[in-house]
Amino acid sequence: MSITTFVHPVVGPASAAVAVILLTLLVRTVLLPTGVAQAKADQTRARLAPKLRALQKKYRGDRERLQRETMQLYADEKASPLTGCAPVLIQAPIVGLVYALFLHGSISGHPNALLTEHLLGVPLGASVTGLVGSGGMTLASGAVFAGLIAAIAVVAEVTRRCFRPQPATEDSPLGGAGSARLLGALQFASAVSAVFIPLAAGLYLLTTVTWTLGQRLLLRRRYPLTSPPHAGSPGPA
Repeated sequence: MSITTFVHPVVGPASAAVAVILLTLLVRTVLLPTGVAQAKADQTRARLAPKLRALQKKYRGDRERLQRETMQLYADEKASPLTGCAPVLIQAPIVGLVYALFLHGSISGHPNALLTEHLLGVPLGASVTGLVGSGGMTLASGAVFAGLIAAIAVVAEVTRRCFRPQPATEDSPLGGAGSARLLGALQFASAVSAVFIPLAAGLYLLTTVTWTLGQRLLLRRRYPLTSPPHAGSPGPA
């Protein structure tokens, strides 16, 4: 990899691992506009949510009228119910292609040289399950994987706490406790998957979830889901 060659004079034996991180950051930077689009879509959905709930309550017995009024609302607001889908559809194939670079031992019939490189003595192509199954797990390699998995879990927990769903309202279709538990479980799926994937893919995953957390925090400040109070409105007593 050209990135590996470029950073080798600076980081030495860790150059391949650093190259994985830099490539991931480069891809996430290129995809930043889709993250902005997703944040705007989330803001629009949050702004329209009370109006949609009011329509659902008003026309709950007339599905056809509800559909017409809903589409009219989106038209009046110059929005689309599918706005948030486009950024996801754009990101998915790109992220999946880059992720595959760190998963497979061969690419287009050629050995994936990246996975033969090492980080702190652990091959980037090694996984926890593979090392345990072959009897090759050592204290040093166990410490590397433990640190990686712990880091992913910490980022997942911070993400869960920062973006904890609001309690469900009376007209919400899902119970607040149930949806919160489901979201919490999904946040840690990435940490669990790191047990089964190569170390290179784990580094990619850690970089991705860390970038995503930072990006969401910054974009949430730029595109908040709640409207600021109007000028002249009374403050708290």
